[in-house]
This record gives sequence, structure tokens and C-alpha cells, in this order.
Amino acid sequence: MMVKDQKSDCSCALAQPPSRRNLLLKVGAGLNGIAAALIGVPLLGYVLSSFTRNSPKSWISLGPLDRFPQGETRLAVYRNPDSKPWDGDTAEAPCWVRRIDSETFQVFAINCTHLGCPVRWFQESRLFMCPCHGGAFYEDGSHSSGPPPRGLFEYQHKIESGELKVLGGHLPTLAEPL
Repeated sequence: MMVKDQKSDCSCALAQPPSRRNLLLKVGAGLNGIAAALIGVPLLGYVLSSFTRNSPKSWISLGPLDRFPQGETRLAVYRNPDSKPWDGDTAEAPCWVRRIDSETFQVFAINCTHLGCPVRWFQESRLFMCPCHGGAFYEDGSHSSGPPPRGLFEYQHKIESGELKVLGGHLPTLAEPL
């Protein structure tokens, strides 16, 4: 009678160490997973932030009414309520304030409606002028000449307790006007 070798089902046999190829494959897959997480988490946060982020709008004082003489246009600056401590000077939002009479004001965004360059007020010609492409606006903010497609953006404002206040927290663009 022939005796066959019987393999033992015993698990006490020593396991072979993993091959170099399998080890490098596992390390590479792990590093790729880490890289995907490092890129994917901020990217996902950026995409989802537009659904959850509400810009804080609030009434911000531009100063007392006597700071803005009747019949004149003055530059005023306020701190954007949506700013962070590391924003520095970029958190300061300038605007043009025009006082028509004792209780009537217009508050314009400083940005040209063409490409967003800051417009300047010229008292002599009573025009807002854009230095970038020659856009011009009348003193009431309406379009005068040049490439801008519309007049200046005008902020919502109110008079409260002897101060002029502007609704801050939104910087206007053509896509999202005030």
C-alpha cells in the first residue's frame, strides 16, 4: 500500500514575509490616499461653502452728518464687517458720499462698473473718473462716457442719531450688484 504525503492543516508553519513589490504597492496606495484627502477636503469645503456662507450685513456709521458738507462729495471709509483679523488694510472699504441737501445723501461704491478700478471724484468738472479705461460718471452716479456698462453702484444708507450709516458687508460687482 502506498502512503501519500498528507499536508497538515496546522497554521504553525512560518508565514512568508511580504515581497518588496507588495510592500511598495501598499505604501504607494496609502500615500495616494493621504494626498487625495489633503486635496479633496479643502476642495469640498470650498464647493460647499457657497451654500452655507451668509455674508454678515450690518449698518456701519460713516460719521456725523456735519462731516459731509451740503453740495459736496467726500470720500469715507468703513471697516467691512466680513473681514478677518489678518485682512489688515484690505478690510477698509472706501465709498463716495454725496450730500445733496440737509437730509438727502447718495453713497457710491468706489469701484468702476467696467473692471472695478477705483474711481476718483473731480470737484472742478463734477465727474467721477476711472483712471483705467477712461470711464466717466456724473455726480449723481449715472454713466457719462466710456466703456462702463452702467452707472456707479449705490449703497443703501440711512440717517440715525445724527450719523450717516451704510449697509456694509457686500462689495458690489456686475454679477451681484447692491
